Amino acid sequence: ADDDYFIIDCPGQIELYSHMPVMKNIVAALQRWGFMTCAVFVLDSQFIADSGKFLSGCLACLSAMVQLEIAHVNVLTKMDLIRKKRSFMERFYQPDPENLVADLNESSNPSMYRLNQAMGELLEDYSLVGFLPLNIYDPESLNFVLSHIDQAVQYGEDLEPRDPEEPEASDMDAGGTDDDD
Repeated sequence: ADDDYFIIDCPGQIELYSHMPVMKNIVAALQRWGFMTCAVFVLDSQFIADSGKFLSGCLACLSAMVQLEIAHVNVLTKMDLIRKKRSFMERFYQPDPENLVADLNESSNPSMYRLNQAMGELLEDYSLVGFLPLNIYDPESLNFVLSHIDQAVQYGEDLEPRDPEEPEASDMDAGGTDDDD
């Protein structure tokens, strides 16, 4: 039907998104066939435990976004496993490259500072990478992510608005009234 989702769960091999046009060709074919496309990049929340891993995940995400050139929703998964305060977690939803680089420099060899800075500047220059939190045990979290995907593919935007149907007179009488006395 016209309102169905077609989901392709791709392997986590980043070279399919960054080095080779495999996924880009698949996306182009889907678009030619009339599908609205959206990439959902999934990053495990365990990446936030290490600044280097998280920065690497952000760069992989950016690479996929730039290569695919389609609507993109980035999701930080397994949030049910994270036992940090919400205020701590929010810094990863819209990562600040300066903070990421500063955190990374604390655990890096000083000879790596320029490279860390260059990676942070790359994220800053594009300003595209942000994440939605997903806890699969929380229906609100799931609906939040799904609503962003719906918006990205413009789901339901081509439907004509409908007026609420008027209840029929027999439906109104079925409940009974005080006028029966």
